[in-house]
This record gives sequence, C-alpha cells and structure tokens, in this order.
Amino acid sequence: MADTAALQETRPSVDLLNRLIAEVEVVFHGKNEVIRFAVAALLARGHILFEDVPGVGKTTLAHALATALGLSFKRIQFTSDLLPSDVLGVSIYNPRTSEFETRPGPIFTNLVLADEINRAPPRTQSGLLQAMQEGQVSIDDKTHDLPMPFMVMATQNPLEHHGTYPLPESQVDRFLMRLAIGYPDAEAERRILLESTQEATWDERIQAVLTPPQVLALQQEVQEIEAERSLVDYLMEIVHRTRTEPRLRMGVSPRGAIALFRAARALALLDGRSFLVPSDIHRLVVPCLAHRVLPVGTTAATHEAHEESAAILEDILESLAVPV
Repeated sequence: MADTAALQETRPSVDLLNRLIAEVEVVFHGKNEVIRFAVAALLARGHILFEDVPGVGKTTLAHALATALGLSFKRIQFTSDLLPSDVLGVSIYNPRTSEFETRPGPIFTNLVLADEINRAPPRTQSGLLQAMQEGQVSIDDKTHDLPMPFMVMATQNPLEHHGTYPLPESQVDRFLMRLAIGYPDAEAERRILLESTQEATWDERIQAVLTPPQVLALQQEVQEIEAERSLVDYLMEIVHRTRTEPRLRMGVSPRGAIALFRAARALALLDGRSFLVPSDIHRLVVPCLAHRVLPVGTTAATHEAHEESAAILEDILESLAVPV
C-alpha cells in the first residue's frame, strides 16, 4: 500500500481537512481524536450523540465545527414542554393570501445542536427521526427538504435521570456515533483557563476554511474509498459476532453495519488514504456499535448498559484475527 504522506501530497482534500481540524483546535483543546471522529461522522453523512457531564465543551465543539465548515448553526434546548412544531415548524393561515404559509423551525439549518435531547417527551424526539434518516421533515401534508449538508449533534447527561425520557432504540440507532468527550488534560485545561479571560469571544478567533459545496464534495469523495474484500469480511464478522454473543440480547442491525462501513471510509479519507486499513474499522467499533446493542439483563440504552456493551465489543475484537 502507498505511503500515507505521499497520498497526502496528491489529495487536496487532506490539506483542507487538516486545516479544518487545526481551526477547531484553536478553541477546543486537547481532544484531537474527538474532533476527528466528529468530522468523520459529518463526512459519512451521520449524526452524533454526545453523552457526557455538563461543561466539557460539547456546545463549543459543535459551534466551532460549524463555523470552521462555513455551515449554518442552531442550538435547540430540549425541555419537557418542547413540542414537535417548536423543532420542525408550523403552517399558519395567511388571511391576506388565503393560503397556508410554512414557518420553518430551527431544524432548517446545516448543523443542529439538540441540547439535552432526553429531556423532551418521546413525541418531540420522534420528530427528529425523519430529519435524521431522510434529510426531510413533514409539516402538515407537505414534505420539505432540509439544507445540505445536514447533521444533528445531540447531547445528554449520563448521570442525571430525573425529568428525562430514555431515548428509544429506534432513535438511538439513527446516530452514527455515540461519543464522550471527557475532561481535558492539565495542559489543555490551563489553556482553557487563560483564554477564558480574553475579551475576544472564541467564535471571533475561528475562520471558515470550507464552504457547504466543498463539504458535499468531500462527502462524495468518501464513497470512492476502496475496501478490500478481507476488510469487508472482517467488518461483517464483527457484526455477526454481536448477533451470536450470549452476553448480548440485541446485536447490530444491517443499518449499524452500514454505519460502521461509512464511518471507517470517512476516517480513511481524513487520514489521507484512498483505501481502508484494519485500524479504521477497529477504532470505530465502539463509537459506532456500542449504542446499537443491548447486554443481557438491560432494558434500555443507559450509560451503564453502554459501558458494558463497549467492554463486550472490545472482547469480540480481541478474539478476532486482524486481516493483513
């Protein structure tokens, strides 16, 4: 296989993506892999569920990524009284024209931050399903296309359950990845503290390095990443093991297998390659699959169930021979 550095010289997209990551790191410190996974999810046309404690930078990452990508951004604070129309929009009768006019909701943007998504009732959460799966929403009897590219970044607190609604498996399965950011290391937190005293806001220090058409072109480029048969078989064996693993009561669906394959190809592009390698799949098994399986003895995709699922997936990976 060709050398990665040589491939980077011949693939202009790699330079763009490296500039994008560097731009986000201007304000989001010490979490390079989280940024790379978030960019890979966008390139794979997927969505992300961030499950982490408050204050670790989930909103900062989403807003910084949208700014650096040149995409429109909106944040929706999910609450117990949020209605589907508050997210999707409404049709209102205009007496002057004697017609109904659609007033689009905040979902009509490129990157949506659904903050504390599990605080909204199931009816409102389900309003996102069509948007996440099809890039469309239905308001009354009309279907409306959403701006492209389109991505949902949702957050939920893993430790607080009072006044929340567990996300149904059908909705969790729509998320390409489930990620945790974690606390920054000492050096990164020192930079965060020092920058918090600056007068300039963080979004004033970030410049757009891409445009929406360029993002769409990069998403199309992901489809051109080559995958050898042995690597496809390796991915399929991982998925098959989740369906026969006695410690799991629900394995990975075909949609989950497709999600892992798409994300791995996006990560390969991000790393400057035109082909898959085993590490592309290995690194993404837990982020892409752990929220799609349920261990025996659990009834919902809770934080504890997710940690147990991740451990089982790690065991499956260790038991499989890596193709060479």
